[in-house]
Amino acid sequence: MIPRDKAFLEFLYQFITDERKVRFEEVLAWRTRHITVVLEDIFQPHNASAVLRSCDLTGVQDIHIIENNYTFDVNPDVVMGSTKWLDIHRYNELDFNTPLVIDRLKAQGYQIVATCPHQNDYSPETLPLDQPIALFFGTEKTGLTDYVLEHADKYVQIPMYGFTESYNISVSAALLMYSLTHRLHEMNEVDWHLTEDEKQMVRLEWSRRTLNRIRQYERKFKELHPEFGE
Repeated sequence: MIPRDKAFLEFLYQFITDERKVRFEEVLAWRTRHITVVLEDIFQPHNASAVLRSCDLTGVQDIHIIENNYTFDVNPDVVMGSTKWLDIHRYNELDFNTPLVIDRLKAQGYQIVATCPHQNDYSPETLPLDQPIALFFGTEKTGLTDYVLEHADKYVQIPMYGFTESYNISVSAALLMYSLTHRLHEMNEVDWHLTEDEKQMVRLEWSRRTLNRIRQYERKFKELHPEFGE
């Protein structure tokens, strides 16, 4: 954490209640980037918003949203404020953003895992978790693009025992994240926690999002610490 960010966090923490600080630590203890979620061109705001809510509840900190043809609009009645606590990364600068996201995640050490009802390489119970994984979810109508399916390192399928072809995407995401994070919590050989530096950056972002009129706090901080400049 750079000195300015560290000083700014210490400054903001003066105005955060003790109860909120304790809650930060309780939640941070379960936050992870070992699993991340990628939503590819999902246009149903209700379902995509439900996925974000499940990410928060299972401790998944980062969500990557690919907007090739559709812009994702958060449904506030569904997310229930969960977006406030997540790091959401949007990709919409290109006509087809999927290759960029896959390349970036692979460069960060993630295995690309395609969720697909027609590929049964692994189940939630057998999917390897020794390396960080990026779970890709596609639209309910057409699923993931061929590009994801062709460039995935692994495929995971949730077992189904009925006539219907697949689970609702928000249900699939919730089932997978719950199962996989539960397994992570039981694995001593995998350090799935955020690093201390990552925790500090998350504390800073959560503090910024907690305090009203954050611009006023920023101006006051600059007045008190001119050595940091702009």
